[in-house]
Amino acid sequence: MGIYLVSISASEWSGEDDDEDDEEGTGYGPRAAALNDALRVRGLPPFTSLPEEAPFVRGSGLAFEEKLVPSMDGFVALCEEHLSAAETDLLCGWTLLVPISLDEEIWLPVASAYTDETMVAGAPQVLALAERLAAAVELPSAVPATSDNLDLTMWFLDGPAKDLAATRPGPWADDLDTAFYVALFLRAAQFVLRRGSPVAHS
Repeated sequence: MGIYLVSISASEWSGEDDDEDDEEGTGYGPRAAALNDALRVRGLPPFTSLPEEAPFVRGSGLAFEEKLVPSMDGFVALCEEHLSAAETDLLCGWTLLVPISLDEEIWLPVASAYTDETMVAGAPQVLALAERLAAAVELPSAVPATSDNLDLTMWFLDGPAKDLAATRPGPWADDLDTAFYVALFLRAAQFVLRRGSPVAHS
């Protein structure tokens, strides 16, 4: 159990795949409909073009799944040091990340896995914020580029990050929990824009 960030396929988004509904039992269909209503009000086209789920191939970058295991305290402190309060709320507060440029977050009156409402953020805006933090901590290029199956979680928690930190010190190595979340939000936004698939808390 625990909180995960996972990618959403076209059938899940449309509500066709009932077996993949979130633990609140609502599935993604109500959120998809509410988001399209909100986009229409803003004069934006509906979000309907999503890829179908691809067969699992580690390292392919066609899916996203990571578990939020470490404490976020250091990451929140990093955000407060380098970002405004509004930017911190955007980066840390979304429950649905979409490949749409949004001037501000959208609140949907539809429950997410762990909240009564759904906060939607645009991946371009989240990527820009995550890139600033990645630069601030000097996140190394050795951090896994894909997250098909807990790639980041295992890299940071199961040894490779600690080994690299011993030979390549720097701000990122001073707090690996914080570096994990910098990498997590960076890779999530990159995935959403590359794949065109939303990522949500589950």
